[in-house]
Amino acid sequence: MRPSNAVRTVWNAGAIDTSHLGFRPIQKIATIHASSRFIRGIPTVECGMANRMSTELRPSPQGVHVGIVGASGLVGDIILSILAERQFPVASLRLFASARSAGRYLRWKHTEILVEDASTADYSGLDIAFFSAGASTSLKLAPVVAATGAVVVDNSSAWRMDADVPLVVAEVNSHALKAIQRGIVANPNCTTMAAMPVLKPLHEAAGLQRMVVSTYQAVSGGGITGVRELEAQVRNAGVDSAALVRDGAAFDFPPPKKWAVPIAFNVVPLNYQIVEDGYTEEEVKLRDESRKILEIPELLVSGTCVRVPVYAGHSLSINAQFKRDIPVDVALELLRGAAGVVVADVPNPLVATGRDPVFVGRVRRDPTVEHGLALFVTGDNLRKGAALNAVQIAEILCSQIPRPVMGDNKNRSQQSNATSLAH
Repeated sequence: MRPSNAVRTVWNAGAIDTSHLGFRPIQKIATIHASSRFIRGIPTVECGMANRMSTELRPSPQGVHVGIVGASGLVGDIILSILAERQFPVASLRLFASARSAGRYLRWKHTEILVEDASTADYSGLDIAFFSAGASTSLKLAPVVAATGAVVVDNSSAWRMDADVPLVVAEVNSHALKAIQRGIVANPNCTTMAAMPVLKPLHEAAGLQRMVVSTYQAVSGGGITGVRELEAQVRNAGVDSAALVRDGAAFDFPPPKKWAVPIAFNVVPLNYQIVEDGYTEEEVKLRDESRKILEIPELLVSGTCVRVPVYAGHSLSINAQFKRDIPVDVALELLRGAAGVVVADVPNPLVATGRDPVFVGRVRRDPTVEHGLALFVTGDNLRKGAALNAVQIAEILCSQIPRPVMGDNKNRSQQSNATSLAH
């Protein structure tokens, strides 16, 4: 039931004795499941906040106190689903959004949780805060939340290129989590994310030097506004859409709001602002983030980022050049053994949507350069591209060897104001 006078509603799992249980590091991130840490669906191995310079979460009976900023958006909704699916050890859960969405209730498991106003909330008592509310919100609020002792896992572009903020793909560079100096961890752009688990093993084997990338990005990368724009334009054409075979102006589509031209039955090769040498901000992100994650500062990247009329699932056509020769059969063997990667004959967005791994196929020689490979990658931009990777980062932090705790229960007394809910 909805509380009539509670200041906020927090999902609370309660405390359980865990002294008899071990806590082992996660070995293969791509197949993390917490089921062994649960008894009849109740969390039994939990975490709390630890040393800032080497930020880790320690086992504790209370569990992980989780917050989601941007909980009412597409990615926030998927984070909620993934926390439940993967049985993340949640002790309490608070949800935040803009003033426009504050006051609503969102369901998680069998509980309705009140959405708090992110701009005015008191964030004390959180261990992990997942941010998916845009760069401006993250720039303003992430340091505030981190200052309370929480680790912020941010899905926006705000902190990715900050030298003191690790930019992490769980299967690729989790070692970067050893030092979280600002209390913030950044998630890569959803397009970059799809490529990294594929390129990492190939780079380790042959030394990645250069890549030319064309992307085919789903409208959900533009949020719910992008989804609704495509849906409205498709409905406008209706059953007579084949008239576009003869005349691209056969229909008066609703005026585009998200992109410069209609997205239905079309492709949009300019859907971000041009920021550098004719390249858009999305294309620059692909270059800079790939360099940071793969730790190849001299990597040459030329990208063309294109929006396509697909609801979910970003795809990339990649032509990669390496320092050393890498035969196709060797590349395929490496990819089949890579965490979070599935080799497929025809990787495509419909196959990838709702799935955890990225899919790669069409692996072949690129005869235009020495030591070149061409390949095609697809991944769910909302799931692995954002929400799943954020939760995986939290899982990794929980799996690390615990160190002395500094003020992990600071301001926990605030939780006495929360509605206590049976699991």
